[in-house]
Amino acid sequence: MPSFDIVSKVDMQEVDNAINQTVKEISQRYDFKGSKSEVTLEKESIKVLSEDDFKLKAVIDILQTKFVKRNISPKALQYGKVEQASGGMVRQIITLQVGISKEKAKEIGQVIKETKLKVQSQIQDDQLRVTGKNIDDLQDVIKTLKGKDLDIDLQFVNFRS
Repeated sequence: MPSFDIVSKVDMQEVDNAINQTVKEISQRYDFKGSKSEVTLEKESIKVLSEDDFKLKAVIDILQTKFVKRNISPKALQYGKVEQASGGMVRQIITLQVGISKEKAKEIGQVIKETKLKVQSQIQDDQLRVTGKNIDDLQDVIKTLKGKDLDIDLQFVNFRS
């Protein structure tokens, strides 16, 4: 039976490279001379620390640009609120969205049901498996999901016929 998996993954090596490029650009830019701004990668989150809101937004803008250049979707980032840190600094935690939550999986399953195609979707941990008798139906499901804005970066893997 033909099937494929819907996953939401981020290449951590590319994330690390994008962060390193951001740190390098911050150290070289004139508008950041003499200021303290940091970008650090923790397990599945990025901590951005800067002197004020303006510089924080500039650092995040640089980071987003580097992510896009490295083919990491901006939808894979979830921004926390801006908080005050010690020494008059501001901090923001950006969480990397890895895997599909149960609520999102149910929402995607509902979108698949609304297509009225003869396919079944099944939630498996942090991914979704879609099976059907006709490969064309599976390709239509992929096309439909790519057309929808689900606020999550989706990849379609393990396509088997």
